[in-house]
Amino acid sequence: MVFSSMLFIFLFLPANLLSQIFLPTPKAKNIAMLAFSLVFYSWAGPRYLLLLLAMVFICWGGALLIEMNDEPGMRKMWLWVTVGLCLLILGIFKYLGFLLENIRGLFGVPQVVPQIVLPIGISFYTFQLISYVADVYRGQVRAQKRYWMLLLYASLFHQCIAGPIVRYKDVNQDLRRRRTTPEEVSAGISRFAVGLAKKAVLANGCAAVADQLLLMDQAALAAVPAMGVLLGAVVFTLQIYLDFSAYSDMAIGMGLMCGLHYRENFNYPYVSGSITEFWRRWHISLSSFFRDYVYIPLGGSRCGMGRQMVNLFVVWFLTGMWHGASWNFILWGLYFGLLLGVERFVLGKDGQKFLPQVVRHGGVLILVTFSWVIFKYTDMGLLGTAIKGLFGLNHNGFSSTTVSLLFKNNLFFLIFSVIACTPLGKWLRGGLRAMGENGGLFGAIEAVWEVVHPVVLLVLAAMALVGDSYNPFLYFQF
Repeated sequence: MVFSSMLFIFLFLPANLLSQIFLPTPKAKNIAMLAFSLVFYSWAGPRYLLLLLAMVFICWGGALLIEMNDEPGMRKMWLWVTVGLCLLILGIFKYLGFLLENIRGLFGVPQVVPQIVLPIGISFYTFQLISYVADVYRGQVRAQKRYWMLLLYASLFHQCIAGPIVRYKDVNQDLRRRRTTPEEVSAGISRFAVGLAKKAVLANGCAAVADQLLLMDQAALAAVPAMGVLLGAVVFTLQIYLDFSAYSDMAIGMGLMCGLHYRENFNYPYVSGSITEFWRRWHISLSSFFRDYVYIPLGGSRCGMGRQMVNLFVVWFLTGMWHGASWNFILWGLYFGLLLGVERFVLGKDGQKFLPQVVRHGGVLILVTFSWVIFKYTDMGLLGTAIKGLFGLNHNGFSSTTVSLLFKNNLFFLIFSVIACTPLGKWLRGGLRAMGENGGLFGAIEAVWEVVHPVVLLVLAAMALVGDSYNPFLYFQF
């Protein structure tokens, strides 16, 4: 089940919200939320629900053992055992096949590589549980004594499948008290509607255009003109932001409707003036996880330049691996590690300030767009063909009538998609709200807008989804 399905929008979500409204106590609301979350997670098949239950049990018991021991050595031992078991399980399901494939390529054995199906959301809930255990070890949160409450935290259907990566300390009080206000419910409905429309109308539309240009076999891809590959790369750049940020919007909105406050996961990353700023705005929950639980414990920026570079590349190697068991994701992570290293140790702050702002922004967009080409292709042959085609090295020509028509037919849609990737709409809404604070005409317009726009967006999204079987979420694969 996905957020942008008719079943979810018109049956599952309303039923869940009704349970949260009418059940009298926080405990009753939490039990209902847990039941809905487990049904949601096991919708595609209940077999991996057992894996989730087991990993939560490991972290529940590990955190309790950490907290009950005063001796530092024992605390650290239980931390490593618990985190190690979680990473072992993640490694078996996500990386064992990849590792064996590469070993077979080098040594010819094993002859048969087991095909292990990746459980949905395992990367997200594994990192959430690891952050919980680490925070208990650091004394930042108390260990949760009730197993089912920790299971609720890990399985919350708003975010367990595709993020954001929610830390236990950020939602612990919300889960215990479960207080909502009419203002937050209204804001949650609006945020959910924005995310749903962003996904159903814009992200799916971009996917349809990008796939026409990039999703094909090697021979067909080699024949796509350079401008076609470039257009496909630009549209895929729009798609991946609109798709993933839409999921985060819907998760944050549903959380607000139920009294849960999830942190922002995107902050208009394509307006960034540096790669460093881009990663402060893109998938914030993931980049902050690696900063707090990997980069800083390794020494962060508190050591010499050589060690800082090692720390940086370790983090970005792991970031690439987190996204998938494929060489293209490793290259993608190391690519960003290299760019960040150049910014920090070669250009420095003074070097970056020397460049005009428009050059900095343009450079970031070019580098990020190229990164999404690397990200898109798990087949290294297709990746090489796409990169060569981007520079016209496939004898593929510059443009064609087909590419020109595709661009012209989708021009206004693409312009609107570009605008949706900028804070322009947020600024306009903020301006309208400021003008409406004193009442009068603008106050009336603002009040009507708050009521009408979620309904309009929901109707548009429903119209786009009816009969549309192409409705993927890119980050479900991670």
